[in-house]
Amino acid sequence: MASYNLHSPTSLTQPCQVEDLGSWLANELQTITPPSVRSIVKAVCDSQKDFICWPSEAILLWHGCNRVPPEGKTQAWHEYPLALKQAVASMKGPWDPRPNGPAIKAFLIAGGNRPPRKGTNNAWSIHHVYSGKFPHSATQPTTHAKKEGLHFTQSAGLVAVHPIADALCDEFPFFSWFLRARAFQLFGYDPDHVFHFGEHDEFGFIEGSQSRVIYCPQPD
Repeated sequence: MASYNLHSPTSLTQPCQVEDLGSWLANELQTITPPSVRSIVKAVCDSQKDFICWPSEAILLWHGCNRVPPEGKTQAWHEYPLALKQAVASMKGPWDPRPNGPAIKAFLIAGGNRPPRKGTNNAWSIHHVYSGKFPHSATQPTTHAKKEGLHFTQSAGLVAVHPIADALCDEFPFFSWFLRARAFQLFGYDPDHVFHFGEHDEFGFIEGSQSRVIYCPQPD
């Protein structure tokens, strides 16, 4: 069984306010010491396009696919169904069987850009903004996309992040919620039902927003 280090000794100081994201973010930034670290985090938030790449549309590449290892295994490796490959036959590039391969494919098919790294041959990491870490409140769990078949290959919850921003995602609760608020603003994606109190569809989208499903296995 895979282990996830999801505990955090810190949490949000106040609920994320998507209607006034700038003011909320400014308040949360004041909790960071020393000021030199605060200035770095603020620079990333102020210059998002230099550190964060979003996809162009919301798609669920593979309904039901997740990253939970099979029993007795330490990692999940993926064999892509032929029908899925045929559905996006025009999309060039490898079908990576490694654990995060389907999520990376979903991000790219949805029009996401993955810039190259400077000190390695790898590209920017593809990060799930709903990582199972940093719940919005102590009484409400947060979506763990890697474990859930309606969210693991959901492009609305995927970003390519510069190595600096990648580190911030795991360090500061408010930075993760900043990205989650941006996913809501861009796509209406709200799987934790935090930003909108009305109806949500089964994929976590509010009324008036939706995701295109590329492949959904037919029941036996």
